[in-house]
Amino acid sequence: MIVLLFLPLVIPWALPPLARRTVARVRPDIALYAITAATAALAVGTVACLGALVLPLALRLPALASLVHLLAPLHAGPPVVAFGAAVLSVGALVVTLYAAVRGVAAEVVRLRAARRRVAGLSQAGGLCVVDDERPDAFALPGGSREGDRIVVTSGMLRALDPGEREALLTHERAHLAARHHLFLGLARLAGWCHPALAAVVPEVSFAAERAADEVAARVCGDRKLAARAVGRAALAATSRAAGPPRPVVAAGGTTGPVPARVKALLALAPARRLSAALVVMVLLCTAAGASSLAGAVWLHRGVETAQGESPSD
Repeated sequence: MIVLLFLPLVIPWALPPLARRTVARVRPDIALYAITAATAALAVGTVACLGALVLPLALRLPALASLVHLLAPLHAGPPVVAFGAAVLSVGALVVTLYAAVRGVAAEVVRLRAARRRVAGLSQAGGLCVVDDERPDAFALPGGSREGDRIVVTSGMLRALDPGEREALLTHERAHLAARHHLFLGLARLAGWCHPALAAVVPEVSFAAERAADEVAARVCGDRKLAARAVGRAALAATSRAAGPPRPVVAAGGTTGPVPARVKALLALAPARRLSAALVVMVLLCTAAGASSLAGAVWLHRGVETAQGESPSD
């Protein structure tokens, strides 16, 4: 029955192709919610199962065994399999914790640097213009002392005409209004829990950009104008040397596969519809959750047996 705890570690490998199909076939805002929720759910299941697999090894320590009043060794399947799984799980949890701590620290540094860059600048309606020839624009989430801001460089403003500038700024406002930085941060955190989930992070970013693109096209009333703004902003940003590293959670109008975004904007607006990939994604999360729960129940009964009790029904 220990295989029940292995299944949630395998299921995430099916998510990347499903996420790609979902982004391509489902309305962007719905795809963003669905993919992020699935990524977060599978990440929680991964960490929980790794922790459960460590338990048989941990309860071999006399101090822990006496703490839970074990009268006999915990039987968690074939000893070689249980011991090997526990050792590998310990290693995976250590790597996950290290990657998460290091990644969060790096992101905090980037966020602080971006906020220092705009500190003291005048703003109008949350818009900050940085005097920099390098074209750039992004939505900077606020901290405890300052509110959200749209950061755009003078180089980007000069690269676009008035209509394109308005479309780009509307795109950035859409990021802040929908709190897309929370989706990006959650997806990145989940990606540190499992390699397959790390492969889904670009899809979450793409869905966020597409959702903001659609808002810009709807507000401007011209899908071609929005597509032109995205394309010209991306060309301007790549024509010059890169600026300071941008925080991962600070979504920008030049992020992601720009040709695919432009192609989508030149087509008809996406409609709300149900995709088979979305249904399969829900079923996968359900299967992972059910397997994790069944594995936890089986392990709990094993602990009760080791304590000399009759396993509860």
